[in-house]
Amino acid sequence: MVTVSETAKNKIVELRKADGFQDDYQIRVGVLGGGCSGLTYNLEFNSESKPSDMIFEDKGVKIIVDKKSLLYLAGTVLEFSDGLNGKGFQFINPNATRTCGCGESFAV
Repeated sequence: MVTVSETAKNKIVELRKADGFQDDYQIRVGVLGGGCSGLTYNLEFNSESKPSDMIFEDKGVKIIVDKKSLLYLAGTVLEFSDGLNGKGFQFINPNATRTCGCGESFAV
């Protein structure tokens, strides 16, 4: 399961509205090969799911994850920070054994 923090939920709602997406647009979270640690996160708005996708809902936000990515993302919390130490979405992933300095890629 993938969950969202309250601050991430608020930012998702804000971005969805600012970009003109309808409320039925969900967040698709995935893992792609690449980055300096081997795997990188992917986050985008999406209105359609595939039969093999897993769909979770947390704090009113629907999250779509493909089955392969779920192996790497189980238990992950999507956080948003706008502090001085970095601004943007962050993945708090208990499965990551190491991350790169920028936090955009990881290894398991």
